Amino acid sequence: MPRYLDLETWPRRDLFEFYRHFDKPYFNVCTRLEVTNLLNALSSRKDVSVSLAYHYFALRTANELEPFRYRLRDGKVVVLDVVHGATTILLPDESFGLAYFDYDENFATFYEAASRAVADALAKGGGLKLEETDDDRVHFTTIPWFSFTSFSHARNWKREESATKIAFGKFFEDAGRTWMPISVEVHHSLMDGLHVGRFLSQMQEKLFMPEIIFGI
Repeated sequence: MPRYLDLETWPRRDLFEFYRHFDKPYFNVCTRLEVTNLLNALSSRKDVSVSLAYHYFALRTANELEPFRYRLRDGKVVVLDVVHGATTILLPDESFGLAYFDYDENFATFYEAASRAVADALAKGGGLKLEETDDDRVHFTTIPWFSFTSFSHARNWKREESATKIAFGKFFEDAGRTWMPISVEVHHSLMDGLHVGRFLSQMQEKLFMPEIIFGI
């Protein structure tokens, strides 16, 4: 069951109180992760979407790090048991929709459900059909047309929003290796650069050893 942090004993309490009332309390980190080994592992697995594979790695890493399961609710910090995913899906008419998928540590189980979610989003067509409550999800977007070095999300300043937002960019080659741009945007009242650094480091470790996760 989700639980609330005891703010009185939380070492970050002062930072939480300092940042949560900012007009723009989010910070964003853009960097790159190496995906050479992931692409090599999937070169003989044409049935596996590279995009859903790196979504899985990101979601698995987010679930392993408690601060990425923190959410603001009515001035309190709830610790979710699990966070799921939502990602943008490009539609044939060049608009986009959203696919919602649940996290499962087992990649095969995750992949089957996520693939169905993507197919359903494509079948429904345009229009953003938002879930009533989606703060228990990491909000993903993929931008495969260019490799970015900076990124900023659209924001609705009228609502309290604390879900992590992650964007993936176009792969590029450098020094004989393949890289993927990634943007991680979080609420500064809930975590700091230290926590984002851990996320990026641990996701990179998984990308270096995809065969362990996939069992191939």
